[in-house]
Formats: sequence, C-alpha cells, structure tokens
Amino acid sequence: MSSPALAPALAIAAQVRGKQVSAVAVIQAALTRAEALNPQVNAFTALLTERALAEAAAVDARIAAGEDPGPLAGVPYAAKNLFDLQGITTLAGSKIRRTAPAARRDAFLVRQLAAAGAVCIGALNMDEFAYGFTTENSHYGPARNPHDLSRIAGGSSGGSGAAVAAGLVPLSLGTDTNGSIRVPSSLNGLFGIKPTYSRLSRHGSFPFVYALDHVGPFARSAADLAACYDALQGLDAEDPHQATRAPEAVSAGMKKGLAGLRVATLGGWFGRTQSAAARQAVAAVGAGLNASATVEWAMAEACRAAAFVITSSEGGSLHLPTLRTDLEDYEPLIQDRLLAGALLPAAWVNHAQRVRGMARDQMRALLVDWDILLAPATPVPATPIGQETLELDGQTLPLRPSMGLFTQPISGIGLPVLTVPVQNAEGALPIGVQLIGKPWTEALLFRAAAALEAAGVCASVVPGSFAAGAM
Repeated sequence: MSSPALAPALAIAAQVRGKQVSAVAVIQAALTRAEALNPQVNAFTALLTERALAEAAAVDARIAAGEDPGPLAGVPYAAKNLFDLQGITTLAGSKIRRTAPAARRDAFLVRQLAAAGAVCIGALNMDEFAYGFTTENSHYGPARNPHDLSRIAGGSSGGSGAAVAAGLVPLSLGTDTNGSIRVPSSLNGLFGIKPTYSRLSRHGSFPFVYALDHVGPFARSAADLAACYDALQGLDAEDPHQATRAPEAVSAGMKKGLAGLRVATLGGWFGRTQSAAARQAVAAVGAGLNASATVEWAMAEACRAAAFVITSSEGGSLHLPTLRTDLEDYEPLIQDRLLAGALLPAAWVNHAQRVRGMARDQMRALLVDWDILLAPATPVPATPIGQETLELDGQTLPLRPSMGLFTQPISGIGLPVLTVPVQNAEGALPIGVQLIGKPWTEALLFRAAAALEAAGVCASVVPGSFAAGAM
C-alpha cells in the first residue's frame, strides 16, 4: 500500500482486518501525509495526532484479541469542524467560538464511525457557521481545490471535499443545508450523499437551520461512500429530529444494476443558467442511466426562494443574541445576511413554509412516475478564489449564492440526493450531477451511482500532483 490515504477505504479495512498492515501504521502514514500536504489545500483546521494513534492502537488490539474490529477498521477520516470531537472546541468555522469549552464527547456520527473501526484524524475547514458555498473563510483562510489550487473547494463543507479530493483521507463528514455536501462534491470531483431529511442523527453537530440541515459523507468511490453511509446509520435517542426508521444497508444491493429504474432529466429551472460543462455532464449521466424523458418541476425557483427565506430567518434567529454583542467578530460575508434574516417579518417566513409545502407536494406527484431525477449539482466547475460574479445565460449573477442554484430547491423538500463526479475532458475540471430520489430510496441512488462508475461515466481521481505526493 503506497499511501493509505490514497487507497480506497474498503481496501484499507481489508488489509487491516487481514493483518497485512496495522491500523497504527495506516494512521501514522495518513497523519504524516496530511501534515505535509495540507498547507497546499488548507483543508484541516486541526490534526488529532494523539487521539488518532490511540484509536488506531485500540483497533489493532481488537484484532489481536480475535474480535471484529468493524467494517471500516483502521480507515482514516476527518470531520467538518461543525461536528463535536471530544477534547477540542467545535469552532464551526468561526472566531467567536474559539473560547467555547471543548466538546465533552463526540457527535453521534463520529461515534458511529468509531464503532465501525474508522479513525478520525482531524477537523476540517468550512464556511463560518455553514453559511456559504465557497469556504473562503477570513478567519482560517480559504480551502483550496486540489484540481487547481487557485480555485474554490466549494462550501460550506469545503475542507471535507478538499481533504478527500487531495487524498489526505478516503472519507470525510460534512453537512448540507442548501447544498453544502453537493457543491463541494461537484467542484472537487467526489461522490457525496445528502440523505433523506432526518435519516441520520444530527446530534453533536452545530446547528444552522433545523428545518433544512442534513448530514452525510464524502468519498472517492460509490462503494466507499455506501460503506460509510451504512456505518453512519443508527437510531439516536438524543436527536428528537431524527426519523424513527430502521437502518437500511445500501452496500449489498449496489450490484443490482439499472433494471427497472425509471430515470428522467429535470428541465425548466434546472436546464437553464448552466455552463456547457454542466450540460455535458448531465447528458453523459442521462445516457449512462438510460434517462427516457425531460420533465419539469414548475415550482423549483419558488422553492429555492422559500429556502432562502427560511435559511435567513432561522439562521438569523439562532445567532441574534451573539450578533448583538459580537457583531464585528462574524465573518464579513455573513454579518449582513444574518442580521437581515433575524429581522424578517413572520408573515414572510410563514408564506415561505407554505410555498415549500406546495413545492414538496408537486415534486412528490412528479416522482410517482420516476425513481431518479437528474440535475446539475453546480452551474459551473470550480471558480477562482475571490471571484464575485458569474456570466450565465446572458446574465451577470452573484457567484456565492449562485453555486446553490440547483441544490437549494431540493434542500427545501428534504429529498435524498447522491452527487456523482464527471470529468468532461482530459485535464478539465470535474463537475457533479445530482441523482435525486424519493424519500428513503437511498439504495436506488447507490445502485445508479455504482452502475455509472462501473461503466466509466463517473469517476473520482486524485489530481496528479497529490497522487505523486504519496508518503
């Protein structure tokens, strides 16, 4: 194994379980690689060396004792610093929380991965309080895209995307309120899953918008993503927002292929305001999945507007007490938005919730005839750090909110979405396509992603400079 972090997660686990390599050796190599290469991408805000080596030693001890170390034995991963990690402060990308007490225990999803044998090696950079699509964080610096270090890694889980894309870890945890898993997946060329709303526990993750917050993983293959997603599932009595549905493993059914799947491409809002790269990516995925029609969700734009209002209101209300006392310590990019959101009239928010409900009902009616709908994940590939506008469809649009043009409407109705990476041409920047399903049909999305990967339509590749940087 030339570099554990460059290997697939399942390959690492197989070698650790088979005693071909120790978990301690894997984790030490991953920490060394992360320390050497992170300055280029600025994905990590903290490396947890002592903790990680202790967890790895515990995995090796279980193996030596003849115990099952778990399906992800010895696999290194990292978590967006929105998740509680025992012993360090959950910064949530902010300056304000630097003086907050250290977390007293791990977030539920971190504990789930530990039970599966995975080892957390650090906390990851993000947009402050998850309010953004670019991770141009003025407190901790921008997360950089490994495919082109002058470009954004997306957000708000930019560090989570950059760390996996650079081969610093094979898996990471992120959150998605309006597209914060799907946008970095698209721009970094990764597989990422935003599960059905309330499928996974959010306990121990710093909130942003209770009505829209999702949590989920990133990976460089569909199989690794499925294994991580399966490990994350579990009912958490401490999360009152989690659905009380039994876990449903997706890994076992990934080889069933496309037989019986009804796939269509979303047009209308999703067919406009996109680059040639996005259009080509959707066409390639549509051909790979035998998409047989183009359909329109008429309320997509209205649902995006509703999500904007709900996000602004809930986010502003959450932060209002601190805005009153520490306004200047907030990221300049979000100060005004949080203040404006806190002042939104209740009538506007109530109307947004009604629109959201109508849009959800309309989409459910559309999904009666289809199992999977396709849409671009981002309108363009990764843009230069510091760029402020996009030129699309004859319009000049503000860049940061426009990265969520196609993700935000889906967030408003809580559907599961698996983002798959497409490389349109040799040397081109990657871009992602959303596979959108009915509630609780993640297994179908993983089947489709596995088929696309097997056919060579979708793939995630560590960029050459980082692949050559194996430790």
